[in-house]
Amino acid sequence: MTIRVLLADDQTLVRAAFAMLVESAPDMEVVGQAGTGRSAVDLARSERADLIVMDIRMPDLDGIEATRLLAQDEDLAGVKVLMLTTYDTDEHVVDALRAGASGFLVKDTKPGELLEAIRTVAAGESLLSPGPTSRLIARALRAPAEVSLPEVLSGQLSERECQVLALVARGLNNTEIAESLGLSPLTAKTHVSRIMGKLGARDRAQLVIVAYESGLVRPGVTGTG
Repeated sequence: MTIRVLLADDQTLVRAAFAMLVESAPDMEVVGQAGTGRSAVDLARSERADLIVMDIRMPDLDGIEATRLLAQDEDLAGVKVLMLTTYDTDEHVVDALRAGASGFLVKDTKPGELLEAIRTVAAGESLLSPGPTSRLIARALRAPAEVSLPEVLSGQLSERECQVLALVARGLNNTEIAESLGLSPLTAKTHVSRIMGKLGARDRAQLVIVAYESGLVRPGVTGTG
């Protein structure tokens, strides 16, 4: 099945480069290009794209606000957003995910990695750029064994599940979570699935939001040893 991709970036040359890359993939096609966030929303409605590669900083309406409008439109509920930016501050990551983005990558991502990211997000999975995610969480996350259970989560998650959630928020996959906590990959996967069910999260990106909003992960706070 061909993935219908809409490109939204205020730089014409960047859009052209992305268009050439996407069109080179046999399982993708570019159905539109937008230079502003508002144009991206309008084209998403008219072209019925499966996925939008969205820049955060654009004139008229930025990528985060455009993503929020898309997420609020019931007719566009199936459209996925992969956020791209040259910036990787924690505010942008969290705001993009909170707005409804399913993935986040920086623009210096290798071409092959961008195509795989599009496939991943279009398939309904979440994707967090490991570099930015690790850097922002490194400033905010205590070591898993020292994470206290925030009151909002204490009635829903066990201490182990809270530790797993903290590692998901760092961008770790199931295998990495298993290695960090001394679990089997299957057990780690089971924990993640149970956490998503308990918290009503649609994907791992939503778990990152919960980690921030619950206070389990706090931007700008460094844990003590």
